Amino acid sequence: MSTEPDGTDFLYPFIDAQEHDATALLRDLAESARGKAADSARLQRASLDEWGEDLVAAGQRMAERFARGGRLYTFGNGGSSTDAATLATLFSRPARGRPVPAWSLAADQAVVTALGNDVGFELIFSRQIIAHAHGDDVAIALSTSGNSDDLMTALAEARRRGLLTIGFAGHDGGRMAATDDLDFCFTIRSQSIHRIQESHALIGYRLWSAAQEHLARAESATGGGR
Repeated sequence: MSTEPDGTDFLYPFIDAQEHDATALLRDLAESARGKAADSARLQRASLDEWGEDLVAAGQRMAERFARGGRLYTFGNGGSSTDAATLATLFSRPARGRPVPAWSLAADQAVVTALGNDVGFELIFSRQIIAHAHGDDVAIALSTSGNSDDLMTALAEARRRGLLTIGFAGHDGGRMAATDDLDFCFTIRSQSIHRIQESHALIGYRLWSAAQEHLARAESATGGGR
């Protein structure tokens, strides 16, 4: 029998094949969940403290582009691709406020796999930027490391085409934090991929909220909201 640890041991190290005390196990599980929730809440507060003003500024610049007909493109790899899809849906189909055109560039499996097969994985997002994007559009790349080649290539292409470029990164920000191809880089300062992605979700919501507030004020000032 293999002695290798289970793939989820790092999440719940106290779960053991020899565990027979259900009450103690449930107590440990509850304590673990409370600890993770507390860590996540602390990180989210710290991230908003650090990036609150920049989120407002980025939201305003996004709103200005949306008012001119700009569109939003989001993209990421793995779990960040699903976060990118959720963010695009928040902007395009909000529960309240003004919908804006938004797409996740990882959503179309046929396009992603065709580009990966024909021209290379590092170009799966940049080629879509070339095909669809215009100067008033917005590109948001999500990465827990900030180092993904395909994201950096797409951001460089977006910059060349005049898009507003925004990055969601983690750890120390990686290449995203150092590049001149980003107008804004929101780095979540954690070593935990899970906590980073939880804070990315909050940052995305605050960015959407800031853009909606600016759109609503602009419409009110011009009488468009009547």
